[in-house]
Amino acid sequence: MHHEYHLKSSDTIRDIVIGMSDGLTVPFALAAGLSGAVTNSGIIITAGIAEIVAGSIAMGLGGFLAGRTEADHYAAELKREYDEVERVPEEEKAEVKEVFAGFGLSDALQTQVADEMAKDKDKWVDFMMRYELGLEEPQANRATQSAVTIGLSYILGGIIPLSPYFFEANSQIALVYSCAITMVCLFIFGYFKSKVTGQPRISGAFKVLIIGALAAAAAFGMAKLITGK
Repeated sequence: MHHEYHLKSSDTIRDIVIGMSDGLTVPFALAAGLSGAVTNSGIIITAGIAEIVAGSIAMGLGGFLAGRTEADHYAAELKREYDEVERVPEEEKAEVKEVFAGFGLSDALQTQVADEMAKDKDKWVDFMMRYELGLEEPQANRATQSAVTIGLSYILGGIIPLSPYFFEANSQIALVYSCAITMVCLFIFGYFKSKVTGQPRISGAFKVLIIGALAAAAAFGMAKLITGK
């Protein structure tokens, strides 16, 4: 028997990727930059935690607003489609026929399908939403779920590069450990991100790793340049 693999819960996975990507990269770059300017890990911990809190709230709010915008857009288009099947049903039938014409159906079959579909207004509108507008109905509470998922993923990702500073008072030494731990995590994260999205796994892992490393190196170098140390 032939089995096909399809990615499920793609919205949730997308939110985790968004949160983890920024969570691993931004606090890592911040910690690296501060390590180039100060030697006290306590300062970096304070700044890092503040950034993680602010970043998770900002990212979560962004996810919430994006989810609400998607839901509002769907509701507005749904209302418009119901209005159009009432006011201009023949034009809507013509649009249904256009969709099936793209599948290679004959004119007679197009007309038959459009007439049958018009008997059930709800299914008719659902078809138009999916195949004319390319819109899927958002999940209930999608905006809230997105906000929570992105925010928690950001916090989880941000704690990783910051963790060595809790155990090492000298920020220069802590930075070495932070780099080692975060580089490994970035590679693993990039690998699994590429796996679930169907991209080349090794090259995808290295892309994520390089982006994180460049961000941290730029922040560290800028701090050194500004302080002159």
